[in-house]
Amino acid sequence: MERTTGHDRALTVLGMESSCDDTAAAVLRHVPGRPAEILANVVLGQAALHAPFGGVVPELAARAHAEKMDLAVEEALGTAGLPLSAVDLVAVTAGPGLIGGVLAGVMCAKGIAMGAGLPLVGVNHLAGHALTPRLTDGLGFPYLMLLVSGGHCQFLVAEGPDRFTRLGGTIDDAPGEAFDKTAKLLGLEQPGGPSVEREAAKGDPARFRFPRPLLDRPGCDLSFSGLKTALIRARDQAMAGKGGLTVGDRADLCAGFQAAVADVLAEKSRRALAACAERGLQLTGFAVAGGVAANQALRERLTAVAGGIPFLAPPLKLCTDNGAMIAWAGLERFRAGQADGMDLAARPRWPLDQRSPALLGSGKKGPKA
Repeated sequence: MERTTGHDRALTVLGMESSCDDTAAAVLRHVPGRPAEILANVVLGQAALHAPFGGVVPELAARAHAEKMDLAVEEALGTAGLPLSAVDLVAVTAGPGLIGGVLAGVMCAKGIAMGAGLPLVGVNHLAGHALTPRLTDGLGFPYLMLLVSGGHCQFLVAEGPDRFTRLGGTIDDAPGEAFDKTAKLLGLEQPGGPSVEREAAKGDPARFRFPRPLLDRPGCDLSFSGLKTALIRARDQAMAGKGGLTVGDRADLCAGFQAAVADVLAEKSRRALAACAERGLQLTGFAVAGGVAANQALRERLTAVAGGIPFLAPPLKLCTDNGAMIAWAGLERFRAGQADGMDLAARPRWPLDQRSPALLGSGKKGPKA
């Protein structure tokens, strides 16, 4: 296949992602004016590797990425039924994230690009999530994005492939990290999000009343670390005199915790939409992305908040880290005339909004952007 370049030509992109604990590679084909086609989307997870430690161990994650990235690429190309010679562009996560894993992906991508004589584009992992509604639904700019994952939580106005304005974000733990900690405290398996959601479906959200952090303050910033402390206290009170948690206790704790997170995100989303209206922005939609976007209770709450504008949430397989979103974000950069050289650096921090002060804190799944 003849390689093509330029904003008006069909392109086949190899996308590579290794920012945390998923080694991912995807092959994406896009013809201008048509929806993108995901030809392959391979994710080699590390859940079993990190399970004995109750969370992601950066050194183990980096080693696993270095060992498996080329295998993920090989599997993606095989699934797509394409040789490497059919690829027009290599896109790779260059940050933010756990630096060892990001570095493993970047070095592998450089080797592939150099060996095959392909253009290389470094992608901001957060942009991959934030641009997912354009990949899945062709959403136009500008739109409001709630990026909510294991290591990040931000309200962003997406104005272009490289233009984002942050309206607010978490000042400590991200929601996904809070779900993981909750699961660990209650003896549930990791990753915590799906485990807590399953238990919450069987529980009473009103039995334990958890705080709704920062709702008493204006603005769109969020905080979730206090929920962990409240959960510990509620768990210990439930266990007092019984020597342990009952099945009902665990379900009710999960339900109460999930309800608190959903209440906070729903109210802050309402404020973010109001802030956009005050600025006179004509939004094309309100979208959510990131691992926590898979939570069905949260999706229902955000759908209600969106009101009269379209609400978009990605398919479940595109909520968590994946190579398809990186391929698309790299494609958008490339069509805008941007590419990188062999000096592309891995970055532990890389804020999407370069104009706003950096968010505070750093969670177990990587530095906040």
